Amino acid sequence: MDVYAIVNEKIINLLEAGVVPWRRPWTSAGLPRNLVSKKPYRGVNVFLLSASKYVSPFWLTLRQANELGGHVRKGEESTMVVYWKVDNVTQRDEDLDPETEKKTRRRFLLRFYRVFNLEQCDLPPAVIDKSPRIETHQHDPIEAVEKIIAGMPNPPEIIRAGSQAFYSPLTDRVTLPPRELFISAESESATILHEIGTVASVLVWGFKYGLVPDQDDTS
Repeated sequence: MDVYAIVNEKIINLLEAGVVPWRRPWTSAGLPRNLVSKKPYRGVNVFLLSASKYVSPFWLTLRQANELGGHVRKGEESTMVVYWKVDNVTQRDEDLDPETEKKTRRRFLLRFYRVFNLEQCDLPPAVIDKSPRIETHQHDPIEAVEKIIAGMPNPPEIIRAGSQAFYSPLTDRVTLPPRELFISAESESATILHEIGTVASVLVWGFKYGLVPDQDDTS
């Protein structure tokens, strides 16, 4: 599978899982960027890295982690980052003297390498202390929304992890960022209700097409 196919498959899988990284009513420390160079990633890399399960926007290669005096934890899975490599290709023009006349054209090749999030690494305290702090907010959940969730028949599992909000039909699980990352209780409630609405839509679609059995079929 070439790089184009890998990237396309990754994006399609994320969108099918309900991950939409540009819809974020919660705070973060900015766009994904390299921990060492501090340069932000561009293009499709913003999507690929923002769609991860990690809150930190900082990424680094295995070599960079080692050079900082730390390491990537054993068993951690890397994330792909793509870039364009420019090759100067010399091509002979058949209409010209092949011994003296040549043309050079630029060829753009899509390549990739692997990076790890800061949360996947054990680094010296001095390195961690230099990283910007993520803004947090203190607020209580809205009681009416909590009652709606509690009153759901067979509610999906709700977990708090990373910097994404989405519902996965495969695991019947709603993933939300930590409460303190939401700008307000209203923003958090709107996100929760949106994902709960996704659950209802999936169930309605499943009943309509016979993918989810009704109560009569399970008795």
